[in-house]
Amino acid sequence: MTDQGNRPQPSPRSSARRQWTWIGAAVVAVVAVVVALVVVLPRGGQAPDGRQVVQRRTAAQAFPGGLAVQPAAENQPGRREAEARAAGDDRTASEIAVIADQPIATWLTDDSVAATRATIRDVVRSAREQGRTPVFVLYNVPDRDCGHYSKGGSTTSGYVPWVRAAARAMAGSHAVVLVEPDSIAQIAVCKRLQDSRLPLLRKAVGALSGHGLTVYLDGGNEKRVPVAQQASWLRQAGVDRTQGFFTNVSNFYRVDTERAYADELADRIGDDPHFVIDVSRNGQGWRGTWCNPSGAGLGQEPHVTLGSSRLDALLWVKTPGLSDGTCNGGPAAGQWWQSYALGLVANRDQD
Repeated sequence: MTDQGNRPQPSPRSSARRQWTWIGAAVVAVVAVVVALVVVLPRGGQAPDGRQVVQRRTAAQAFPGGLAVQPAAENQPGRREAEARAAGDDRTASEIAVIADQPIATWLTDDSVAATRATIRDVVRSAREQGRTPVFVLYNVPDRDCGHYSKGGSTTSGYVPWVRAAARAMAGSHAVVLVEPDSIAQIAVCKRLQDSRLPLLRKAVGALSGHGLTVYLDGGNEKRVPVAQQASWLRQAGVDRTQGFFTNVSNFYRVDTERAYADELADRIGDDPHFVIDVSRNGQGWRGTWCNPSGAGLGQEPHVTLGSSRLDALLWVKTPGLSDGTCNGGPAAGQWWQSYALGLVANRDQD
């Protein structure tokens, strides 16, 4: 038995010092747990109705390093420029270069998972070398374009696995993903999509989540769908789990009016979603039709915005020079139309 009476007793100052040491260690442990939780748990907040809402990034966070230029294999205008130079037509090559030298979104339309992954990896590798952000467009939803000029798309059973495979290929790249242009706004005129389209897009949003990507959904464009209806559809598609929405894709409305529409739509949605606007061909504004209008011109050069507004970027989503379809003398949708491309350059926005 130990003789406690003969053991030297600690002084009050020593006891206090030990007590503060224990308290300090406890505080450090608590802080470490909190930090770990902050790192592990997804950033976001809770809406008044209890939904979990993604915390929107700033424009600089959404597009780190700015916008990447496509690699040669994906740059259709770049290939046409190279062909013109090889043929000795330097003047045409220089005009096409006005398009080819700009950051343009890469559209993923091939139902093949292997081909889609290969394209993504090529674009991501190039963007990483540039230290910039790649922008992808998913355009493979079932019953795409409601059977019109750009008809096609995946099967209902194959779509979400295709999106999931694309998301895994993009993981860690900080890519921006624009999900299915026209997919929501077109419901207004394609009634057969009303029951199936929004739940499918919501699943696509879920498949894209958790990979460090910045995701935008289809916000249509001004004068197309009433704002209240578009906002309702976006909420049903899961916009609260994304960065926000895009507008004016493959269309021609000017930035000022399109931005006013997008701000109104964001207000109606609630939760402060952000948006991006396609300015690839809006240099001369609306020309009376969405399909290969005459007199159209390139818009502003694509760039990430500065400041704290909800407008994250002005993008070239539609590739200038690709036809909208067999209208106004154009080739099939998605095909290069050189005379139209040169017209876009001639009529470009010079501001």
